[in-house]
Amino acid sequence: MDFIAQLTGLFEANANAENASAMKSYMRNKFDFFGIKASARRDLMKQAIAEHKTEVKENPRKIAKRLYALPQRECHMCAMEIVEIELRRSYKKEDIAFIEELIVINSWWDSVDFIAKNILGKYLATYPDLTKTTIEHFSRSSNLWLNRSSIIYQLGYKQNTDAKILFRQCERFRHSDEFFIQKAIGWALREYAKTDPKAVMDFVKSTQLKPLSQREAIRNIC
Repeated sequence: MDFIAQLTGLFEANANAENASAMKSYMRNKFDFFGIKASARRDLMKQAIAEHKTEVKENPRKIAKRLYALPQRECHMCAMEIVEIELRRSYKKEDIAFIEELIVINSWWDSVDFIAKNILGKYLATYPDLTKTTIEHFSRSSNLWLNRSSIIYQLGYKQNTDAKILFRQCERFRHSDEFFIQKAIGWALREYAKTDPKAVMDFVKSTQLKPLSQREAIRNIC
């Protein structure tokens, strides 16, 4: 695809080996990097999109999958951002399988948190009738990142948050020893506390959360 060829060409031309080494180390050597920081990466992506607008608009899913198949983390982040930009108002019901694929492939906190909030969250807001089955499926999975997504997908919902689902998910995973699950519970509750601090405090007081989850949940209330 012309867009991907230009994008990766721009990344190669602006690669920074020193940055790449530091970024790879920070991400625990899970991914390769060109060494391009987020703001510069987005500028290069915008440049490539501007020259291939029609291709990107007509093929966001295909482009995302091909970018996801490349080893560099910058390509993965561009894939997610393209999906969010191009599909935010035009998700199809069958996109849930595609979204799940984005979560479970190349998984780490940076990608999963973006997808959960900006893609999964927007998708379920578009198709609320699929929320129950989707969250149940993600919750029953043995995949840590699907579990985390089921807890934090409502970030940004504010007054539209379904508190019953939020509290149920926090209750469901409250015994988890996984750091990323404990943090997810605390984060989700802390965000909802901006909308309904009393409900969050009542839940925390009545629920035996892990210390990390509890601290994170009430950090801005107390």
